[in-house]
Amino acid sequence: MNKLRVILAGALLAGSALGAGEIVGDARRGEQLFLTERCVQCHSINGKGGNRAPDLGTHIGRDFTPTIMVSLMWNHAPEMWEAMRTQGVAPPALSPEAAADLFAYFVSARYFEKAGDAARGKRAMMAKNCFECHGITQSNAAGAPPVVKWESLADPIVLAQQMWNHGAKMRQAYTERKLRWSPLTAQELTDMLVYLQNLPQNKALVSAFEFPPSESGATLFQSKGCADCHKGKLALEERLRNLTLTSIAVAMWNHQASMKQPSPNLSQEEMRQILGYVWARQYFRGGGDAAKGKDVFAEKGCATCHNDPSSGAPSLSKGAGSYSDITMVSVLWEHGPAMLDRMKQNNIAWPRFTAPQMSDLIAYLNKPGAR
Repeated sequence: MNKLRVILAGALLAGSALGAGEIVGDARRGEQLFLTERCVQCHSINGKGGNRAPDLGTHIGRDFTPTIMVSLMWNHAPEMWEAMRTQGVAPPALSPEAAADLFAYFVSARYFEKAGDAARGKRAMMAKNCFECHGITQSNAAGAPPVVKWESLADPIVLAQQMWNHGAKMRQAYTERKLRWSPLTAQELTDMLVYLQNLPQNKALVSAFEFPPSESGATLFQSKGCADCHKGKLALEERLRNLTLTSIAVAMWNHQASMKQPSPNLSQEEMRQILGYVWARQYFRGGGDAAKGKDVFAEKGCATCHNDPSSGAPSLSKGAGSYSDITMVSVLWEHGPAMLDRMKQNNIAWPRFTAPQMSDLIAYLNKPGAR
């Protein structure tokens, strides 16, 4: 895939608009942290950095959620700290805000996006009859811009906005040409983008991926009528859980036909604000099971120290909504080294978690009065 220069300008997440426990993250600060805390000595982003540890900008060919990333970081933390010790690098003490900045940087590097395949993308475009109207360098139908003029190829937010605004016209064009309309999957769109980005005409494509603060996203979500339907069981923080920006764009595309018509047009800035708001809400709303998390807390030996005031372990009772993937990374890096030393002294094995166990544990820690 053509390696894109991805810039996340402004804060990715706006805590003031989202509620307690949700933290502002800025990819620009995250990029600086990645350098100043010397993460780059071992890890790289899209080939820039060390090679002792995985490239954090490389697609790994599987669904990769923030919770999976947190569980892997937790499981491999002792080995990471030992590698840092041998290199004379002090483990950074990450505040929740700093951890949010790093996650925002990983998002800007497309770390959580699924891998795509150009050959599959070409086949998908043919199957969806895209070339009936859109040529590569020229238009095949009135009002259908050629692929080389698609600015959306360089920005997932613009992609979502243009797919949303032009959906009704495209469905009409399909009807007039007696072509079959079918919904898209996130994998199909990802494959299409990989195919189009790797065309010779687009090889020099550079992305300006801007995701500004979403303070006005909540207001727009109301004024555009989204909140009228998306509440309760239809709330988007549940329906869009762990979806990437590309997946959200597909969900909006497929959903538009069943909406009340006409659907509201959105400017690029409005789409950025709304997606920033929606994406952040589902990102920080854990989907774990608190009852299972209680079992995880006991099985992994957490209660041995954290329920014993004499152990010196910090209290985990911080109130409902205090824990998320972001804060668990902060807890790991701020308290983990001392925690590992105490566990070695008491001959206790370092706890390792699967992603579902981590999600359940977070749900348990967020339950009022759980401990």
